Amino acid sequence: MFAELIAGLIPNKMARNRWRGILRYGLCRAVKLMRRMKHDKSPPKYYLTICAIAKNEGPYFKEWIEWHKKLGVEKFYIYDNESTDNTKEVLEPYINSGLVEYIYFPGKRQQLLAYDDCLEKHRLDARWIAVIDLDEFIVPQKDATIPEFLRKFESYPAVEINWLIYGSGGAREIAEGNVMDRFKYHSLPNHISNRHVKSIVNPRRVFCFIGCHEVARMSGRTVDSHGEIIKKNFRDREPQQDVIRINHYAVKSYEEFLNKRSRGRARTLKQRNLEYFNQYDLNDIKE
Repeated sequence: MFAELIAGLIPNKMARNRWRGILRYGLCRAVKLMRRMKHDKSPPKYYLTICAIAKNEGPYFKEWIEWHKKLGVEKFYIYDNESTDNTKEVLEPYINSGLVEYIYFPGKRQQLLAYDDCLEKHRLDARWIAVIDLDEFIVPQKDATIPEFLRKFESYPAVEINWLIYGSGGAREIAEGNVMDRFKYHSLPNHISNRHVKSIVNPRRVFCFIGCHEVARMSGRTVDSHGEIIKKNFRDREPQQDVIRINHYAVKSYEEFLNKRSRGRARTLKQRNLEYFNQYDLNDIKE
């Protein structure tokens, strides 16, 4: 609350958001962390990792993990927010192989706390941490892998990647098959909802997440997928999907949306209303 009050006095939105994150992290902690990171030159164990918090997403993990593994992700940090389905069973082979680090993370409104925990534990382990959800798939358009894309941005602390929202395609019920095979209709690329971004961050150069989209930096500037320095909040920029994008399967079928709604939300106690389906059921273009 204190961080929100102080940051609220800053007129510039970009500066306000950054200071909101720094104040949330704590000024004394921030100074100590900057000193520590300045002197630590140890090489990371992994080039690219993913951090995600999930609840009752068991049926979707295999496709999501295999997709990102194929594109160069070496480690997954999975925070299980009180799942009661087969999540642990599905993840077991990946846990045993070392690909997944599984963390049981109970409680309400745990999303940012999970991200904080991941950054603190793995600052020295990973060169990059992509922070996304189970309904989001990173899809390079110009590069063969995600690391190939990221190697152009190693002098920056974070890269923001835009959504491309996929709708239900008229599907009402859950069906067999992978998500990316079942849902082929997406929004117009310039739809305002596609302005949302997710971040891939260098954990040695950021403090914490401001929300689920942006990060508070220690040093340097965040860039977009074209390599341009970000000077406007993502809500004020046109989306980019020509170099890399995040396919966001926000609703899937109507039945799956109702299941998602019943799980609640990771960051707030408010449940998604039924209007959410109409807002994200965007089916303008067939892939």
